[in-house]
Amino acid sequence: MKALLCKEHGPPEKLVVEDVPSPEPKKGEVRINLKAAGVNFPDTLIIRNLYQFKPDLPFSPGGEASGVVDKLGEGVSHLKDGDRVLVMCGNGAFAEQIAVDASRVIPIPDDMDFDIAAGFTMTYGTSHHALKQRGDLKPGETLLVLGAAGGVGLAAVEIGKLMGAKVIAAASTQEKLDLCKEYGATEFINYSDEDLREGIKRTTGGAGPDVIYDPVGDKFFEPAFRSIGWNGRYLVIGFAGGEIPKLPMNLPLIKGAAIVGVFWGSFTAREPKVHQENMTELMGWLNDGKLKPYVSKRFPLEEGGEAIRWMMDRKAMGKVLVEIGD
Repeated sequence: MKALLCKEHGPPEKLVVEDVPSPEPKKGEVRINLKAAGVNFPDTLIIRNLYQFKPDLPFSPGGEASGVVDKLGEGVSHLKDGDRVLVMCGNGAFAEQIAVDASRVIPIPDDMDFDIAAGFTMTYGTSHHALKQRGDLKPGETLLVLGAAGGVGLAAVEIGKLMGAKVIAAASTQEKLDLCKEYGATEFINYSDEDLREGIKRTTGGAGPDVIYDPVGDKFFEPAFRSIGWNGRYLVIGFAGGEIPKLPMNLPLIKGAAIVGVFWGSFTAREPKVHQENMTELMGWLNDGKLKPYVSKRFPLEEGGEAIRWMMDRKAMGKVLVEIGD
């Protein structure tokens, strides 16, 4: 089978496509013929050895995918050959096949598109958990989403609207803000043209947002936090802007505000029951047509490195996929 491999840590241009042996499923595992894989910001970190999890070299990036069960390992009973599934694997999804613990594999309906399945769980799961459990977003509150047209950002816009919030989208181009409008945002800040603090003041009447969703970090963190409303909750999702920022700790005191970390991967492992409840709610919204995942670009497996570069350069709007099988 073919796989996109990281054989030495570095930029995506160092990734190579090679033929490797098909994996044999061990006890409790299943082998899946993959159809598509989602590209996510952690993929840009893991290949540079900058992520929390550090797989041994060589490895294939890609933390989520969809496909068809090909072979069962000993003891697997809730799946069967031919099942259409999505898989959360951490890494290894930029390949034609993967063997993974069966607990990370979820059957999908026959009418669910493989592309949607491949890119749904991580972005929507992260944003839903962030807004529901960590941000305690309530109907009528104001939500500011930074990096609002990216994968997790656009999901946060959509879910925030569903939860009854007023959603302010902040992004770097008018094209990105136009997409956010389609997904439920009603106020907009183009931080390439407008000072972020002035934009927040304008869109909140000076009161500041109740919840700020931040997957960007870097230079936007401090001005956004200085603008948060009283008793606000600042959700730290990630640092796509590059720099991990620091904050004078008198500011949370003055604002009566909370800085709240969001680590969806650990949440799913530590609180599996709540995670399952979240996924049930998300799948219900998807089936009811209340969620409409947006895929902006697709790359073939041979161009998987370019897909990660696209993500690194912050060109992505909504979801970016690597297409694998027919």
